[in-house]
Amino acid sequence: MEALQYTRIGAEPELVDIPTPEPGPGQVLLRVTAAGICHSDTFIMSLPTERYKYGLPLTLGHEAAGEVAALGAGVDSITVGTNVVVYGPWGCGLCWHCSQGMENYCSRAAELGIRPPGLGAPGALAEYMIVDSARHLVPIGDLDPVTTVPLTDAGLTPYHAIKRSLPKLRAGSTAVVIGSGGLGHVAIQLLRYLTPARVLALDVSEDKLKFARSIGAHHAVLSDTHAAEEVRKITGPAGAALVLDFVGLQPTLDLATSVAGVGSDVTIIGVGDGRSAAEVGFFRGAYETNVSIPYWGARHELIELIELAHHGALNIAVERFGLEDSVEAYRRLAAGTLEGRAVIVP
Repeated sequence: MEALQYTRIGAEPELVDIPTPEPGPGQVLLRVTAAGICHSDTFIMSLPTERYKYGLPLTLGHEAAGEVAALGAGVDSITVGTNVVVYGPWGCGLCWHCSQGMENYCSRAAELGIRPPGLGAPGALAEYMIVDSARHLVPIGDLDPVTTVPLTDAGLTPYHAIKRSLPKLRAGSTAVVIGSGGLGHVAIQLLRYLTPARVLALDVSEDKLKFARSIGAHHAVLSDTHAAEEVRKITGPAGAALVLDFVGLQPTLDLATSVAGVGSDVTIIGVGDGRSAAEVGFFRGAYETNVSIPYWGARHELIELIELAHHGALNIAVERFGLEDSVEAYRRLAAGTLEGRAVIVP
């Protein structure tokens, strides 16, 4: 089968022919129908040798949708032919966090060598992929896998982050979204659907601001040296109740803490360069500002998102690429010329 693999540190991924995998006991083989690509992929491919820890060659793709093609021994909870998406942050299934459905915070994954698909385990940018357990599959029924697959990360991550802050997003409050791309544009829609808060988006070009308004942002502000001042004109002295930073670079982290209000949540989702940090402490922001770095989301939250999709609550912007065009999709992602999420259709 064909697969897109990262094979050499610092090089672009390449399309290769590898054997089609067979499911072992407890595993499921998926025929991939859609796979999303993400800034997380470009981040790990930018790492130098001493910081890279994901194995080579690595089949990329941690957003996966597919049709169940074959079952390993002992699997009887799902049937061949079922259309599913894959819950990506795999855990041990037995620790306290996993027992709550929060495998994204599994306390034993590192110890046991458990890695997410595309981030250590073979991923979805291939014609077929192995899923380690049927519990990591969520049926999607008649939903389009191409527009649904981004929900497994670009949807799940902001949904998890927003749910944590729902009590603070009252009428009259403001939620600030920094970056309206793959994850940010989903966050804007979720905020509009789930809360009465005013939604303010920031991005680096007028085209991106126009896009943010088109999918529900009440206000859109250019993310430049005057951004904090412009945001404060809108929020007033109360500041923002929630700031979601989908970029994670030092300028956006500084912006996030500067516009946050008393008792607010500053949630850092973008990995940026992996080295930037938010400065917090006395005289460095509003009192009781809570800064957090959530990772992905829980299994039950992905199920909830799929239900929202069935109710038509989300309009996910995607650009489709064939597997043979996936390198170009990564180039477009790095250049910032995508609108929404790039989805590979094998």
